[in-house]
Amino acid sequence: MGRGRQKAKQTKVARQLKYYSPDTDYRALEKELGHGPSLFGSSPSPSAVDIDDDEDEPDDEWQPAPRS
Repeated sequence: MGRGRQKAKQTKVARQLKYYSPDTDYRALEKELGHGPSLFGSSPSPSAVDIDDDEDEPDDEWQPAPRS
């Protein structure tokens, strides 16, 4: 193939890849990622919930030491 035909073929393939949008199978994606039966519309997983187990630390933000 000459350079012109090769470039035209590459352009055609690139355009097909750019504009190709297959339907997303969310069930298969959930199964592959190892999540439960439904990733959307369900309660968050325990690892996603922010658990405050640092009870000995104050909840307010860090404050610098007062200057003398």
